[in-house]
Amino acid sequence: MALVTRSTAPLEPWKDPSAQPFLRIEGITKTFGKVYACDDISLDVYRGEFFALLGGSGSGKSTLLRILAGLETPDRGRVLIDGVDVTALPPYRRPVNMMFQSYALFPHMTVAQNIAFGLKQDGMSAGEIRDRVQQMLELVQMPQLGARKPSQLSGGQRQRVALARALAKQPKLLLLDEPLGALDKRLRERTQFELVNIQERVGTTFVMVTHDQEEAMTMSSRIAVMDAGRIVQVSTPAALYEYPATRFVAEFIGGINLFEGRVLSSNPDNGLMRIACNAVAGGALLARHADPLPEGTAVSVAVRPEKIDVHESRPQADNVATGKVRDIAYLGDVSIYHVETETGVVIRVQETHVERSSEPHYDWNETLWLSWPASGAVVLAT
Repeated sequence: MALVTRSTAPLEPWKDPSAQPFLRIEGITKTFGKVYACDDISLDVYRGEFFALLGGSGSGKSTLLRILAGLETPDRGRVLIDGVDVTALPPYRRPVNMMFQSYALFPHMTVAQNIAFGLKQDGMSAGEIRDRVQQMLELVQMPQLGARKPSQLSGGQRQRVALARALAKQPKLLLLDEPLGALDKRLRERTQFELVNIQERVGTTFVMVTHDQEEAMTMSSRIAVMDAGRIVQVSTPAALYEYPATRFVAEFIGGINLFEGRVLSSNPDNGLMRIACNAVAGGALLARHADPLPEGTAVSVAVRPEKIDVHESRPQADNVATGKVRDIAYLGDVSIYHVETETGVVIRVQETHVERSSEPHYDWNETLWLSWPASGAVVLAT
């Protein structure tokens, strides 16, 4: 799962105790009947961030975005933008603009007229509108296409026009609702980088809603993972992937192996924890964990498939398991193997193809040895 390499040093104001959040969400609660769409959500987003709200259907992410836009009124809580309480303000009085998944372009207007629409509504002079529209067209690399109609554009071009229109009014905060959902996979991947580069150039704070974990990981400075109306974890993409705080986050972000067991011992001196687990040779695995847990504590141990090495004979390693290949998926750059141990535990392994080959490295029913270091395992208390 690739992350965008940013052209400048990443913004990390959340690490600065003196930094003031640009967007502050305080105790937002919203119910529909007996269902809590947002359940006491508090969150800080800093100026210049590209922030993602990530979750599945019904997690509350879209409702929270609509509350930020002023399209929904919370039952309780406050929204502050740049220090100003906007909770009771209608959408048109907020320093916010929103870009919808459908783009909502006017089909009878040209590209330039679509971009200029909001500026005309605000009473800007014709000369200022002309200059602003040209600036926006150049920003999205479409300076020669202002006279075209939306029907004459590709999906990626329509997406850029919608972004230009949203940015034309120079909002302090731009909200993006599944902005790339209407694009095909190849165009979506290319547009992810374009959006990040544009956001860096304009410096506007972006808050994006998506259910696509790869999209959130690629584009965002930080991600809030949502489930059942609550925020489960907020962190950078790398920290979410490598150090999930809960089983839900571990399973939601990327592929994962989860081993169930109980703590046998904890060593606070080296951070090593020994955990009973019948999926590994010797009946116990080693994992690093910052905080000791009492003996007998039930835990899940998360190991990413790419952390596991494959061997044809037993290796010397912290954690070793053996089993037979039950399923193979050849994906070009990698192969995925499902290896079933004698105790019936299926371990997912990912092998990167370094050398050119048209076939997976191993075959069905072949016996393999697997190993991974203690540092490659994350302990999740259950």
